[in-house]
Amino acid sequence: MRGVLAALLLLLAGWLPPSAPLLADERILAYRSDIEVLDDGAMRVEETIRVRAEGAQILRGIFRDFPTDYRDPLGNRYRVGFELLEVARDGHPEPHHTRRLDNGIRIYAGEEQRRLERGEYTYTIRYLTDRQLGFFTDHDELYWNVTGNGWGFPIEQAEARVTLPRGIPINRIRVEGYTGLRGARGEDYRAWVDSEGRARFETTRPLGPGEGLTLVATWPKGYVREPGRGERLGWLLDDNRDGAITLAGLLLLLVYYTFAWRRAGRDPAAGVIIPRYQPPADHSPASMRFVRNMGYDQKAFSAALVNMAVKGYLGIQESDDGQFTLEKSGATPRLAAGEGAIASALLGDGTRRIELRQANHDRLGRALKAHRRSLSADYEKRYFDTNRGYLVPGLLLSAGVMLLGVLSLPEARRETAGLMSVWLGFWSIGVFTLLRSAANSWRSASRGTGRHGRALLQTLFTLPFLAGEVLGIGVLFSEGSAPLTLGLLLLTGVNIAFYQWMKAPTLIGRRLLDQVEGFALYLSVAEQEELDFKHPPERTPQLFERYLPYAIALDLEQRWGERFSSLLHTGGRLPTALVPGQRLAWTGHQRLRLRPRQRSLADHPAGPPVLVDHPGPAAAVLRWAGGRAGTRVRTRIGHPSPKIDSTRQPLPRLITTVLHIAAKLLVRNSMMTTMTLRRRALFVCSTSPLS
Repeated sequence: MRGVLAALLLLLAGWLPPSAPLLADERILAYRSDIEVLDDGAMRVEETIRVRAEGAQILRGIFRDFPTDYRDPLGNRYRVGFELLEVARDGHPEPHHTRRLDNGIRIYAGEEQRRLERGEYTYTIRYLTDRQLGFFTDHDELYWNVTGNGWGFPIEQAEARVTLPRGIPINRIRVEGYTGLRGARGEDYRAWVDSEGRARFETTRPLGPGEGLTLVATWPKGYVREPGRGERLGWLLDDNRDGAITLAGLLLLLVYYTFAWRRAGRDPAAGVIIPRYQPPADHSPASMRFVRNMGYDQKAFSAALVNMAVKGYLGIQESDDGQFTLEKSGATPRLAAGEGAIASALLGDGTRRIELRQANHDRLGRALKAHRRSLSADYEKRYFDTNRGYLVPGLLLSAGVMLLGVLSLPEARRETAGLMSVWLGFWSIGVFTLLRSAANSWRSASRGTGRHGRALLQTLFTLPFLAGEVLGIGVLFSEGSAPLTLGLLLLTGVNIAFYQWMKAPTLIGRRLLDQVEGFALYLSVAEQEELDFKHPPERTPQLFERYLPYAIALDLEQRWGERFSSLLHTGGRLPTALVPGQRLAWTGHQRLRLRPRQRSLADHPAGPPVLVDHPGPAAAVLRWAGGRAGTRVRTRIGHPSPKIDSTRQPLPRLITTVLHIAAKLLVRNSMMTTMTLRRRALFVCSTSPLS
């Protein structure tokens, strides 16, 4: 058996190259650190490292990693000072060089072209460092990792000697330490203060790979100069130059935008607002919304479509599968300039019908753009000014601040931090747009003018983008810095805010807005408050229909509908529908169906009545109309006097609700056909028309 083992060993030895040792027992035989704490708080350190080299890991010399970059509990970076004084091997100067790491400096001792022979070598590294001491209320402290925890081979014995300033009583010096892996609290060491007042530490067992020795020495205050507040502030600014740059840039950006806002963004003083019973002459609902918001959104497009239907230019049909179609009626009413642009884009090439479906999103998108261009040409600059030119210097200033902040980071972090800063700058704007749209949807749903399902879907669509925002912020925080991350978010927020605040109406625009607000005041009053007005127009179905597009444009469709909820209590006639030749009826299960238009209940032809069954699932609609949750309404349309269950919600209010929902449904479909998921991903989405 012994002969077989010997043969196997000889065979293995024959396959190994002559230069490879059978046992590469490389290790640190002794590690000694002499630390001198100076009166000004700096430290002079001499490390003596005796190693055994076998040509495995120690080929040309050794390297020593010295950490210099740390983070305080607030996430601020601070960098300790480090100055390399000397590197020697066996008492003679040794060629060396350094390389910057993410969190410190690596010292290479040795020559690249020269390999070491096997044997024992003693390396000496001398350096100066500062900002290593802790200054507390009743004592000063040195917390020092003597050996580090990055060595890949054992350390047979480690020791440290700390020389403190003269005059410190020996009995006032306290010493303790730790051994083991990073963060461990091992007690395999001895610590004492010798007769010369030096704190002494040494291990009582060999340290394995990755293990180290850490010492703690404390002494009374007054023997080492403590840095003052000004010096600490200087260190903070120097260590966090990216934070100082972004803070200074943010203040400069605020100063610039404040000056620009005072120069061009302040709104003229509003006039006296009095109720107006008619909209401003020669202004369409969409144009009033465009001037009021000083910008375009898809609800302006929806208000224009509803107004075109009210005028009789458009007809709307719904198929059995819920597909809506716009059809030119043949009437030639006078359309507003913006509405004419929509008509030309949708039906100007001889087309009489267009379905509101995804396949036609290009044509609908062109109509929306044409409407926006028409309103901009007629109203922008004349009635309000967006002052976009003032945003260009602000954006350039923000980009310059971020560039300087990234360049102030350590070189190893610049590339990642720069890429994340650029990406987050654009991504944050898109996420802000999505969050605002989702918030508006929930706000509309809570008011009864929107749908909770739509708000939920929009929120679920936004969540992945929000997760990407959080992930990007985390990457920039870890790879860059906390001040740079916070600065980017603040700079982005300031630019977004002043994009809105810089918009200002002109003097003629302010007068138009006063008229619009007066008309909005009339549209928004409650039914019982109308008695306080002088000579208000008679509430008729025709009045409701004529002003409904304006109510939609001014976000007052709910209040306007509530005022007509009791119109038929005294035998009034059904409101005319928005679609020529059609009227809207409620047929149950929250479905809107189109029936032949009738002017009143008495005009309905004889025949099978249309059943209106509104059970519990539509309770939200009844709550909007003022009814109770779970109310069940059953009636038959087609008889002169509709009968309603006693104590139930009146039918006229339900019909008003139907008209309101019809307008909203038209808005929703026109919006959905002009926006693809691809555009959403590219953040070309705006506020939902249902908002």
